[in-house]
Amino acid sequence: MSANKTLIAYETKGGATEEAARKIAETLRNKFNLEVDLVDLRKQKIPDCTPYHNIVIGGGVRAGKVYDKTLKCLENNYAGKRVAFFVSSGGAGDPKTYQKAKADYVETTLAKYPNINPVAVEAFGGRMKILGKTIFDNVDLARVEAWAEELGKKLTQ
Repeated sequence: MSANKTLIAYETKGGATEEAARKIAETLRNKFNLEVDLVDLRKQKIPDCTPYHNIVIGGGVRAGKVYDKTLKCLENNYAGKRVAFFVSSGGAGDPKTYQKAKADYVETTLAKYPNINPVAVEAFGGRMKILGKTIFDNVDLARVEAWAEELGKKLTQ
């Protein structure tokens, strides 16, 4: 297991979580020289996490629930690994509802997985599409990048 290897596993439907995962990967590669693999959980199986020292798990939220494959990914044994978790949710992109969204989708979710002691967590804005048409989009990639920079510091200590 290399301290330099990082896995970002994410599940996206409207594309916001994928954009966040890609921005996090770009930041970790370019600013912290980490080797990063991206895995789209909708298209690929949950990978063997043995070679990774750092694991970042991200998922979207729909109808008040974090996506299923994201939750399944949280069931893995991450003993000895540095884990970070984020969600993309429309509520998290609104300053008035950010704290509630973070509590509902990040803290409540992680409470169900007591073996995970994350080094960082965050809730970002999201995007909703219906029949291919964007209904709302409050993704803030500058905020994602700022979080990724803080995460990178923690992962390279």
